[in-house]
Amino acid sequence: MPGTLRPLRLVAAGAMTVLGLTSGAGIFFSEHEGIDWNVIFLLFGMMIIVGVIKQTGLFDYLAIWAAKRSQGKPYRLMVMLMVITAVASPFLDNVTTIMLVAPVTVVVCDRLRIPPQPYLIAEILASNIGGAATLIGDPPNIIIGSRAGLSFNDFLVHMAPIVVLIFVVFVLLTRVLFRKSFEYHPEHVAAVMKLQERRAITDPRLLVRSMIVLGGVTLAFSLHSVLHLEPSIVALVGAGVMVLVSRTEVSEVLREVEWPTLVFFMGLFAMVSGLVHTGIIATIGGWVVATVGNDPFVAATALLFGSSVLGAFFDNIPYVATMAPVVEDMVAHTADPAQGQALWWAFALGADFGGNGTAVAASANVVAIGIAARTGHRISFWQFTRYGILVTALTTVLAWVYVWFRYFT
Repeated sequence: MPGTLRPLRLVAAGAMTVLGLTSGAGIFFSEHEGIDWNVIFLLFGMMIIVGVIKQTGLFDYLAIWAAKRSQGKPYRLMVMLMVITAVASPFLDNVTTIMLVAPVTVVVCDRLRIPPQPYLIAEILASNIGGAATLIGDPPNIIIGSRAGLSFNDFLVHMAPIVVLIFVVFVLLTRVLFRKSFEYHPEHVAAVMKLQERRAITDPRLLVRSMIVLGGVTLAFSLHSVLHLEPSIVALVGAGVMVLVSRTEVSEVLREVEWPTLVFFMGLFAMVSGLVHTGIIATIGGWVVATVGNDPFVAATALLFGSSVLGAFFDNIPYVATMAPVVEDMVAHTADPAQGQALWWAFALGADFGGNGTAVAASANVVAIGIAARTGHRISFWQFTRYGILVTALTTVLAWVYVWFRYFT
């Protein structure tokens, strides 16, 4: 279904222009009503960077290493895979991390003769939690950061503390959530222990160079206030350097770019442009402001829980793209700038954690479930959602306590 929705959104975006609901010039050149090129080029650059890292075999190495370090013990293996996923997601984005980790997880579980579905579900949930920590970790954050003018460091300071706490709680929760799924087969563990993880690294020299470039890109993100460079420019420069150090043909690297995803975002921004241009967003914003009144805490609470619920059932990316102008209007009507900014964090936390709510709530969910299906390990909508709803409810409540304590006490 997600594959068919991309062209439909593109057709809908074109129809808005043809019908005069928005102008062609506005879609391509308007800072607030058109395609957000900062988002598009940030994603493009990071996709190239990850595409080069993928060639080194790093994630195969980490998966085999985790399986051996855990000695095949189910819960220990799940925790290690979740930690790898959660640590990588803030820097490679959660969708890309899942694309790299999920196939290897299936291979490891098949070797251990254990069902991979619980491990994949846990990884998805961990990726959405971990990705919330940074500007580039989750697509909704990229949209929010660009719209609100929030930097990489802003996300680290305001989002990372609660993300770390929630991830720890989630790791403990998985012991209970998946307790009936844990299986241990000593005879198959012995075969996995014989694997040589170092053989998974296909190009050690490229791995070292790639890590240096990735470290430089991350450092540049964190020095945004000093360098005054947009994250998209940093990502593009990093991608260019990565191609140079890898000595890979540009055409080969471009095959790693998820072009359908970029087109999906462009069509989405164009559709939102029509909603802004026709005044629908302004009307919704006025209604929301009138409903929550002048109480920023009530507004933050409504945004946090509302985003969690709506993001879970309507895909958090289009939800955030549509609601970002509304939140911008709410922030503009908040007297205290600090509490006004708190509305953005409540919005981001609700949308990010709402991405765990259902099987279709976030791109990472759809990607992992697709990988599971292609390898013969189908994850049904309800099999995922029964875990996702519970995790979303718990993380949203914890996020609400955090927002209340940090910004309104």
